[in-house]
Amino acid sequence: MNHPMMDPFWGHLSGAVTVVLMAVFIGIWIWAWRKRHRATFRRMSELPMEDKPEGPDTGIPGEDENDSKGRQP
Repeated sequence: MNHPMMDPFWGHLSGAVTVVLMAVFIGIWIWAWRKRHRATFRRMSELPMEDKPEGPDTGIPGEDENDSKGRQP
């Protein structure tokens, strides 16, 4: 009994898909390591170390984030 998945076509297809995915991976890797991306990635790597996250202001002047006094946001 010959199983339909044992056809040589599937072996060639899986090999071709593997080669294409490997080429895509190498392309993304080369793109990410280009010199022009270095400053952006360095800035992004420092974001978790910042004391105050960038984002929209709460709009309430003088309110400390540790002094909410039971108010709901």
